[in-house]
Formats: sequence, C-alpha cells, structure tokens
Amino acid sequence: MLKYNIHEPWKTLDPWQEEYINTSGNCFLLCGRQSGKSAAAAIKFGKRAALNPKRIIYMLAFTEKQAYNLFFKTLMYLKANHRSMLIEKGADKPTKHIISLRNGSQIFCYAAGLTGEGIRGPTVTDLVVDEAAPMANEVFTAISPMLSITKGNFDILSTPRGKTNKEGDETYFYKCSKRKDFTHFYISAEDCPRHSVEFLKSERESMGELAYAQEYLAKFLDDLKRVFSDSQIKELCILKRRESILLGRDYFIGCDVGRKKDPFTFEIFDRTNRSNIQQVENLTNVDVPIPENARRIIELNKLYNFKKEYIDSGGMGITVCDILRESESDKRKVVEINNASRRYEEDGEEKKKGILKGDLYKNLISLMDQRMISFLDDDDLKLSFASVQVEIVNGEDVYFGNNAHIVEGITRAAWSAKDKSLKPYIF
Repeated sequence: MLKYNIHEPWKTLDPWQEEYINTSGNCFLLCGRQSGKSAAAAIKFGKRAALNPKRIIYMLAFTEKQAYNLFFKTLMYLKANHRSMLIEKGADKPTKHIISLRNGSQIFCYAAGLTGEGIRGPTVTDLVVDEAAPMANEVFTAISPMLSITKGNFDILSTPRGKTNKEGDETYFYKCSKRKDFTHFYISAEDCPRHSVEFLKSERESMGELAYAQEYLAKFLDDLKRVFSDSQIKELCILKRRESILLGRDYFIGCDVGRKKDPFTFEIFDRTNRSNIQQVENLTNVDVPIPENARRIIELNKLYNFKKEYIDSGGMGITVCDILRESESDKRKVVEINNASRRYEEDGEEKKKGILKGDLYKNLISLMDQRMISFLDDDDLKLSFASVQVEIVNGEDVYFGNNAHIVEGITRAAWSAKDKSLKPYIF
C-alpha cells in the first residue's frame, strides 16, 4: 500500500473520495477537519475540466486564501495527470485566478467575501464552494443564478458551524443538508485513516466535547452559537490601511502566539481617541520560529512606539515575553495575557488570577456594540470574526473557532480600552 503523500493525494484515495469524484449532479459534503474534502474536490473538478470540453468551473470560498488552496491543488493534479491539456505558456498560462485548458475549459478561483457582490454575473457549468458554513446566506443569493442557464452542477463542502447564524436564521449550508437535489456525503475525522487515535484523543481533551463533535465529527450542534453577526462584521470592518504611520498616536499591539502550524498574529490599533479605536494593521505568520516573531514585535515597536504590547503568554508565549523583556525599548511595555487563567475562591470570595479569555471577549463585544471600535476591510479578518463561536460550560461562556487566531489577537489589543497608565517612562 502506498504511503499517503499530501502532494499526490490522487494516488491514495479513500473509498468515499473515489465515490464522490465519480458522482455527477449537486453534491453536499459535511466533513471533519483534514478529512480530504478539498483534495477530493480538486481532483474531481480538475478531471472534469480535462475530460470535458468548454467547462466553465468557478471555485469559491470565503477568502482568497481558502479559494486558492483548492485552486492550487487542482493545478497540481492537472500538472501530474493531464499536463498535455494544460496551457502553461503565453497569455493563457495559469495565474492566481484562472487555469485554461486546450479543450476550451477554464477554472476560476475567487473569494466570495461577506456578500458575494464582487462575483455576480458570470454563467458557469460547475460551481464548487469550499468552507461554505460561515458564509452569509446573501452570498448564495448572489451566486446561485450562475447555474441557471446551463443547468450546471453545484458542489458545496465544509466543516459545520452550527445550524443557524447570529440572527437565528438557518444557514444556507445547513439548508443544503436537507435538500433532496443534492447527493450527501458525511465524513467524520475518526473515519479518516490519516488521523491517529492519539491525536484525536488529544484534540478531544483540549477543545471539549462539543467543539470536538463539530470540528472532527462534523455534527451540526444547536448548543454552539456564533458570536459576531454578518451585519456587525460588515458594519465595523470598513477601514482602509493607512498610507503611512501617523506619529504621536497611542498605538497598542495584541498578539496571539501561533504554535506549530497555527498563525502568529499581530494586531495593531490606534487608541488615541478612546471612543473611536481604529485598527491600522493585521499581520500573520505561519511556521515562523518563536524568536523571529518576537523580534518582529520589536521591529514594529520601532515604527509605532507602542504604549503596551499585549501578548498571549500561555505555552510558548512566555518565551515571546521573555525575549521582549530583554529589549530596552520593549521591556516595560509587555503585558502578559494568559488564557489559561482561571477564577478561584479565597476566603469565600470569588477572585481571578490574570485576565480571563471570557473577559477579553466581553470587552471586545462591548466595544463593538457601542460602535467604539472599527477594523480593517480584510477578508481574512472577517473570516476570523465569522468563525468565533461560544459554548456555555458550567455557567460560563467558552469562546473558540478554528480560524479565531486573528480575533484572539484583537481581543488582546482591544484590552487597551481599559488601560489608564499612559504616563511616559523616564529612563
């Protein structure tokens, strides 16, 4: 048996992937994390484009990064299996958005964003939407007419995000789970041979039963609720990046420390006007050593002269704090925020050690409800907001999300709204 290779997934397909690839008509895929749905869709539509002339295939996702992930896997498949059909040179060579084949078929890749307004209009033969669960219902209002004239095929795939949106309406993705004009595929991560029992056990223990059931068992759960509504995200994510850094402002940075393949995020805010806190930058790193990320904070401080640097100090985050404290320019600005902090009782009174994750989120939610904070018009940031969910455990709100890293950094930077100590330091 061949060993699984992420660069050649078509050589070791699971039985369900083979069945899905060979299924025509509309398809609905409800899958646990890392179960192979995107790889299967890439193979299916790459093969369909190569073997059928004049197909017009649109690959969409919430963000360009997500859409390009599916698109790149499709290009990889075509290069390995149908290279003679692929136009690789000249004006029609592959770009970040278009793959053209010699039989007249084309594959397009775009971000749908919050509303889908930017991709209205085209007529297509095949529409595939990846990571569809957090997408707003109005996106599908915008894109579903694309198939009207051609009577084309619609494939929609995702890990679930609950049955309803923040407003209480059923999501389009959940509605598709009940439609009879789709062939349905339900794939649990526990059925995927590439997940080890030890890994899944560790994930279940660290994230809790409900979150695990959603993310890995691919179950729709009413007990998990979205925290931020589409309308709220649309209203507050409106800022353009400044062309230059304004001097003499009160800048703060909040960082969520990425571990292994998780993003390390840098969220920078201008809090000069407490009633109008504005995000000025959103930066992320993946697979970058912790010391290098710490040095990046030091370099950013040279540009912005932060008042405070709010750092996730849990796990490897304490290393970031230690490195920053070795810097003369940063050492007095570091504020540790450890999500592992817990409330406790002393002499019969409830107290808390550190700043709790729930406190961070409640502060951010309050600022957003009062329209005292606004954010960059950035699709990755919007996706992060859309991914955050809450579960009530033992009477307390527990916040989580598989794309929540940016918001985790934002919650820390937004804690600057409570900061009172802005007296300059004397060295």
